[in-house]
Amino acid sequence: MAKASYYKADGKKGRARALPDSLFDHVVNEALLHKVVKAHLANQRQGTGSAKNRAAVSGGSRKPWRQKGTGRARQGSIRSPQWVGGGRAFPPQPHSWRERVPKKVRAAARRSALSARAGDDRVVLVDGFEFEAPKTRKLVTYLESIGVEGKTLILTDGVKENVVLSARNVGQILVRPFGEESTYDILWAGTVVIERSALDALEDGKAASSEAAKAAKVEPDTAKPEPEAAQAESAAATDAPSDDASEQVAEPEEGDDA
Repeated sequence: MAKASYYKADGKKGRARALPDSLFDHVVNEALLHKVVKAHLANQRQGTGSAKNRAAVSGGSRKPWRQKGTGRARQGSIRSPQWVGGGRAFPPQPHSWRERVPKKVRAAARRSALSARAGDDRVVLVDGFEFEAPKTRKLVTYLESIGVEGKTLILTDGVKENVVLSARNVGQILVRPFGEESTYDILWAGTVVIERSALDALEDGKAASSEAAKAAKVEPDTAKPEPEAAQAESAAATDAPSDDASEQVAEPEEGDDA
């Protein structure tokens, strides 16, 4: 079971806390991490690069000089790629660089990245960041007091706008709500700082879902089937006419002869 250092709100160090195995106790799959990070970076590309080939450049419709007799190399157009002002050979064309990664693959890569950071003792648990107003100096001072330096990823319990605004103008601090960080965000950061309440909410949610799944299970029907003789008797009783119907006698209508 992986463990992480724990710091209180005042910066004092507490005892190490165990991290949930569902996220931090997995084998690091480097090939999967490479695939997901590569797709993430490709999806950031706009794909708007464009240049003209020789067909798109105006001019050059006639041969600059005759084929033979001039002593110069033969040329067919002044818009060929070797000419100044000519078209470009194999120019970039606008297209999408989008790469789709399945949801389960992204989740597996995220678990692998968190496990890699936990294995290197680069995961830190802290009490909640409670900022009444955005204060960059307060955030930086707190991170320095707990020994966090360099690129840092802060995972908060839900969206905390004041924390986001406090870290917005610091290039080496990135703030994300816990569960919305990407694999690239985790690997970009040298240290991952997580609010303890976010992990507690994760554990409580899993416990509630497991209890609901147990309650939803339907118990098997334990009633014994009736013997064939009993089933035949019940069917005969259902088909037989009732006593009240047999005792009824049709009364003669008025006007009929006796």
